[in-house]
Amino acid sequence: MVYYFTSDVVSPPVTLFMGFDKMENEELIKWGWPEDVWFHVDKVSSAHVYLRLKEGQTIDDIPTDLLTDAAQLVKANSISGNKMNDVDVVYTMWSNLKKTEGMEPGQVLFHVEKDVHKIRVEKRISSIINRLNKTKTSATPDFRALREERDRKETEKRKQIQRELKQKKVEEDKRKREEAELRSYSTLMKSENMTANTTNEDYDSDDFM
Repeated sequence: MVYYFTSDVVSPPVTLFMGFDKMENEELIKWGWPEDVWFHVDKVSSAHVYLRLKEGQTIDDIPTDLLTDAAQLVKANSISGNKMNDVDVVYTMWSNLKKTEGMEPGQVLFHVEKDVHKIRVEKRISSIINRLNKTKTSATPDFRALREERDRKETEKRKQIQRELKQKKVEEDKRKREEAELRSYSTLMKSENMTANTTNEDYDSDDFM
């Protein structure tokens, strides 16, 4: 089961989501999307909260208020972290999560440590948690099917872009050929390249019977 929360601190509102337990977290890790940003309380057990970026958006583009919502949600869903002040919440792109053999479900490392960001949470802000909890819904999605559908659409999008680029090249090549032919014709039609009948001394129109 996955829990979904709507954050309206940005327009249009966006969805934050997290797994019900470590098994769902493991599925989210396995079948996450390249656009997903992962949040977790640093160095203590907590929920795994995700934010799915829009097309063209990067992790550095996330508004501060939205980061605060995600960090507060992670903290509130950490048994240890919820009781602590001044905790760090780490966040990174899903593609930076690393699983190795023998790791417990839901446990992760990072491929590149410098790509892990941190936000300090001084204390739990009840008004934020209450606002998010009012939007809470749940579902049991097929993680693999959703990821495969996403990949299928991305593949088709790339193919469409390639088709459009190929068509543009064909049209551009045709345009260049036509321009070259026009220049060649214009050159042939220049007066210095043409011979008038009056310059042909061997031709006498009066000899024609």
